[in-house]
Amino acid sequence: MRSGCRSVAFTYNDPVIFLEYAVDVAQACRERGIKTVAVSAGYIAPEPRIEFFRHMDAANIDLKGFTEGFYKTLCSGKLNPVLETLEYLKHETDVWFEITTLLIPGENDSSVEIEAESRWVMERLGPDVPLHFTAFHPDWKMTDTPATPPATLKTARRIAMQAGLHYVYTGNIHDGAGQSTYCHGCGAALIGRDWYDLTAWNLSADGRCADCGTACAGVFDAGHGTWGRRRQPVRVPECREGAIRGVA
Repeated sequence: MRSGCRSVAFTYNDPVIFLEYAVDVAQACRERGIKTVAVSAGYIAPEPRIEFFRHMDAANIDLKGFTEGFYKTLCSGKLNPVLETLEYLKHETDVWFEITTLLIPGENDSSVEIEAESRWVMERLGPDVPLHFTAFHPDWKMTDTPATPPATLKTARRIAMQAGLHYVYTGNIHDGAGQSTYCHGCGAALIGRDWYDLTAWNLSADGRCADCGTACAGVFDAGHGTWGRRRQPVRVPECREGAIRGVA
């Protein structure tokens, strides 16, 4: 609150593994008018899923691939529980959520798999759930795998839009066209983006296209912020050494 933050995101380590702490923080945030966002792989059993997401305002779910083989080999998991989470969010909650798929060359980037994923999103979640295709870069145990070519992301975006999805984006590359939001009514650019920078804003105060009046799916303030490539320092109150160690 002192820093003027509007939201808190639970990310890096999947918040489902610190569910109780995330829920406590989310409750404290709501008491103060601060929104919360869960960044998760969506791999969670039904009962804790209900408890977790009823405290969240928004979520970004990593749909890491669209075959059981990919989930078994690279994730040591299963695809279906993630799909169940996505359907739960869409049909049983008011949580605003988006989907991100990291495209890894030779693993989950085939046109067939991307088309299957896009059709599933369209048929089971509808055209207004945003889908992000992001670029992989070699790291940790996959340093022998090449980075994702920008052309792969642009092809994936085209396939998903041909499937009927309204909001499809590319990520981890500079691609102003692929990262901007367009009106599905008239095609006008609604929100221009280039990485972290906003380059255009063509929405009315109630989230409609300023040209034709078509509603844009999402959660919007009346005006836009001024984000960009910058960091804001946050001062953390000093603690006594004993308090840090848990000593009274």
